[in-house]
Amino acid sequence: MTVDVSKTDGPGATPPAGAEAIKAIPVRHPGRYVSAAVALALLGAVVYAFAQGKINWGAIPEYFFDGRILDGVWNTLLLTVLSMVIGIAGGILLAVMRLSKNPVTSSIAWFYIWFFRGTPVLVQLFVWFNLGLVFEYINLGPVYKDYWSSFMTPLLTALLGLGLNEAAYMAEICRAGLLSVDEGQTEASHALGMSHTKTLRRIVVPQAMRVIVPPTGNEVINMLKTTSLVSAVQFAELFQQAKDIGQNSGSPVEMYFLAAAWYLIMTSILSIGQYYIERHYARGSLRSLPPTPMQRLKSAVLPTRRAKGVTA
Repeated sequence: MTVDVSKTDGPGATPPAGAEAIKAIPVRHPGRYVSAAVALALLGAVVYAFAQGKINWGAIPEYFFDGRILDGVWNTLLLTVLSMVIGIAGGILLAVMRLSKNPVTSSIAWFYIWFFRGTPVLVQLFVWFNLGLVFEYINLGPVYKDYWSSFMTPLLTALLGLGLNEAAYMAEICRAGLLSVDEGQTEASHALGMSHTKTLRRIVVPQAMRVIVPPTGNEVINMLKTTSLVSAVQFAELFQQAKDIGQNSGSPVEMYFLAAAWYLIMTSILSIGQYYIERHYARGSLRSLPPTPMQRLKSAVLPTRRAKGVTA
């Protein structure tokens, strides 16, 4: 069956006889063209300046997949994951302690957060790494005993420095997420006989994840970049490996560019994962989810199909 569009109301309806069609003229934005031209000119100036510099661009592809660089990439990702596991686990514990009605546990959590957020990560790394100057041995009784210099390896120093510092930031993120859930949810759960732990696990935390996930994703990306600081304690992550290769090959600046390219690749992949995780946890708060970049691309490239039985 064919529908006569001329007899229907709506955007596709035929105007009445004698009516003058409205001609819509789009608003012009000359400032956009000026700003675009200025941006392109600045970009061209930067590219020209680097093109004229004494840079051995061939060294970047030569070492891009070098074994030492790939080892550094792996160590960077491993350190990021392990540090975030420590940070998230410690952050959840500290957030629960901070919200506790027990003044002792809440005070301990407050002091921890105050101390680790108030001191730079690089200072914390150097403190852990140089505690061997203060303690000759680490003595845990019958469990473990060794020289401090042998115990505090660069990897352990990096994990303690990054993970414990991250726990302080994750504690505030988790606390904000838990406080975003209405107290009526907890009261209703307790009225149904659910314990405090079960209420947190089944009711509060799933709803708080919508608030916790976006800043946590930012923390993961920030942690990936912060791992470059552990080169100061001789851990062989990406920046340390690139710096060593640059010193030995005589191309230090080129290796810094190479490291920056790898960081951009890894952070871009993490950003895509963060986008889809946020989209997953937003399902309960939005009636219809916004289209993904691939869906926008398909709608822009592929023609829209007309409904069957409708003719223009």
